[in-house]
Amino acid sequence: MSNSFGKLFKISTYGESHGKAIGVIIDGCPSGIEIDKNEIQNELERRKPGQSKITTQRKENDLIEILSGIFKGKTTGAPISLIINNKDQKSSDYDHIAKSFRPSHADYTYHKKYKNRDHRGGGRSSARETANWVAAGAISKKILANIGIEIHAYVSKVGKLELKKRYKELNFENIENNIVRCPDDEMAKKFISLIDNTRKNRDTVGGVITCVVSGCPVGIGEPIFSKLHAELGKAMLSINAVKGFEYGSGFKGTDMFGSEHNDQFRIINNKVSTKTNFSGGIQGGISNGEDIYFNVAFKPVSTIMKDQNSIDCEKKEIVVKGKGRHDPCVVPRAVPIVESMAANVLVDLYLQSNK
Repeated sequence: MSNSFGKLFKISTYGESHGKAIGVIIDGCPSGIEIDKNEIQNELERRKPGQSKITTQRKENDLIEILSGIFKGKTTGAPISLIINNKDQKSSDYDHIAKSFRPSHADYTYHKKYKNRDHRGGGRSSARETANWVAAGAISKKILANIGIEIHAYVSKVGKLELKKRYKELNFENIENNIVRCPDDEMAKKFISLIDNTRKNRDTVGGVITCVVSGCPVGIGEPIFSKLHAELGKAMLSINAVKGFEYGSGFKGTDMFGSEHNDQFRIINNKVSTKTNFSGGIQGGISNGEDIYFNVAFKPVSTIMKDQNSIDCEKKEIVVKGKGRHDPCVVPRAVPIVESMAANVLVDLYLQSNK
């Protein structure tokens, strides 16, 4: 029941990390949207493993295949089916944890809930599932581009190193200029060095991704239980390894008085705007026309290349060996995932607002 996301623009996914393939079915996509297969592929290239020295070295080309819903380069209104075949599985790397529970993984909870756990690469709980979300997000981005909405995410923090510049001081065109996806070159070098040293120490490190949505019209989001920020929060907290979500002023807003925090309305060129934007472009759960911005916090990847104490399914104490191919830091590859899930949320709420 939890394999689908959205109401009017609904994505349903399937597949496991070491299964034959993963895929996504998109139902509710409007007809007539021009879709270039290469645009979907380009988004997957940004997320795929093995793209640099600071990511997992699993080699997956993540080649997308369109099975239905797109004819002569345009959506037909029928369900869109996309599939990605898995190629570089090394299931034997996981034989040692077939009956063991790795610390901070989903092994134990999946075992207790389903009684039949695919231990190979985490099975369904693997972050490989997010390739489906990125494929769907590529289509969502095209829909949003047609109404003038753009989404840009970037790495703003790794470990204790933090980019202090506000997003308006940055050039988003520089995001893809380095392997860590930080638009500030000086900070990017520090991030890369920290991640690489962490990898050499056989450990992992967490970080933060900042996402900015520009061009969003007023009125996106449904009141009460489908608020825009609530749906964004749900989407971001569904991403593997995410531990926190904040939008607008976030937790720092608690340091302020209301007289400081309130976004005063004004008219510029006959257009309503706000003098400040501590609301993060959302008021009452509905977009107000200002930039929407939020932060997503990622924990250190749970798989480390060091031995750890744990238990097995027979409740015996064991030592879990550190082996396999894993990211020392997930945030560089998670940038397109954050963008895609934001796009999927916005398209669904946009269609709801215009039904």
